[in-house]
Amino acid sequence: MARIMGTGIYVPGEAIDNAELAHLTGIAFDAQRLESKLGIRARHIARLRGIPETTADFAEKAARAALTDTGIQARDVGLFVVATDTPEYISPATAILLQGRLQGGETDSGAFDVGASCAGFVTALDTVARTMMTDCSLRYALVVGVYNMPAYFRPGDEFGWTIFADGAGAVLLGQDRDDKSAGYVDGVFGADGTQWNYVGVYAGGTRRPVTKKILDEGTWGLELLQKLPGDRNVKLWPPLVHRLLDKAGWKLEQVDHLFFTQINRSVIHQVMDILGLPLEKTTCLMDRYGYTGSACIPMALHTALGQGRVKKGDALVFVASGAGLAVGANLIRL
Repeated sequence: MARIMGTGIYVPGEAIDNAELAHLTGIAFDAQRLESKLGIRARHIARLRGIPETTADFAEKAARAALTDTGIQARDVGLFVVATDTPEYISPATAILLQGRLQGGETDSGAFDVGASCAGFVTALDTVARTMMTDCSLRYALVVGVYNMPAYFRPGDEFGWTIFADGAGAVLLGQDRDDKSAGYVDGVFGADGTQWNYVGVYAGGTRRPVTKKILDEGTWGLELLQKLPGDRNVKLWPPLVHRLLDKAGWKLEQVDHLFFTQINRSVIHQVMDILGLPLEKTTCLMDRYGYTGSACIPMALHTALGQGRVKKGDALVFVASGAGLAVGANLIRL
């Protein structure tokens, strides 16, 4: 079984609260609404702190923290997977850079990125866990969710600056073929590519290479093309949880803790209410980290472990949504 052996997180610089954010960006926004509805009070943004770090730096530091947490040496890791839609470069993959930084040269390890918007981490976790289940030689794998969306903000972008933030969360997976009670259980996914034109970074790929015209027009970076339906995740997540548990042959009462995409606290509360579960069975951390995309679920897991909210032997469900549309959920026992 592919089991989570350890975790690590990284955020750049000192936290920036809403008052300081308004000062640093020159943007006036409704901080009270941001805090009461979404739950966002602070975040970490390298760009605003003048810290010369980007996606690969965040991923490396979170990965090193996970290795330290387990005592496993980087040379023993056979697979590096980075889940992100804010890569260091379009090519090569950020995971390849991570492997080079951690292992220092050519090895027999594999390395690739997973791009499923903010559902990237749950997608990568499922992919790596299933790979480990079928490859006895793969002892350890690093899965890193990382986000650097502030690198794509245009001046005056209230939507971007107030919600999105920098961060990385890493999990080290290890083979455990003796303990059948722990490890990865199952995953489910969904997609609707007809919803591609809501929010994203549309310039920089082959369809719209960055040109002087695009820069002059200001149609680069993060773009909100259509307003996202406010109840989308409320409708998506409860059925996804039930589909996951039905597939695995589990009951909801067997789940100890659930982790959701950390973009809206009120939505998480609504979903827990629909599922009939107490809020003690979930963790929210957008109050201190803002929204960190594919990094938010491993960051929430690391935080819950540190706070003693989850422990070895607990059954966990991860649920994530990403633009495009991509959704996914994992079931795993620590």
